[in-house]
Amino acid sequence: MPENPENKVDIDKNYVDVGVGINIGKIEKSKFTQINESQEQNLAEAAKDIQELLEQLDKTYSSDTTAGRMKIATEVITQIDNNSTKTKRILSAIRAGGVAAVEQLLNHPASSFVIGALVDWQKNK
Repeated sequence: MPENPENKVDIDKNYVDVGVGINIGKIEKSKFTQINESQEQNLAEAAKDIQELLEQLDKTYSSDTTAGRMKIATEVITQIDNNSTKTKRILSAIRAGGVAAVEQLLNHPASSFVIGALVDWQKNK
């Protein structure tokens, strides 16, 4: 790109020359997902369903141990899988906003296990 000593942007060109500091390394494209209000609501509802299951199962299994958290996650996925309405809603929400968006809405010691299971579950559904 040609130098622009006056730091002006030439609108007639197909590029803009911008630089800040020194680039040590590689800049990679980021994938941004735009979520509309309806999808955002679906994500919140899906996360709420999962959070409620986590809290319910916390009464049966201990979330203080890795084995307990794994049991909770397994049971969450089993219960979702056995409820076609929840399955459709959660899969739809994950497809729209991604597993990471659901993960940000969960607050439970077993949530990382559930997220791992959801990633695998999504690939196989």
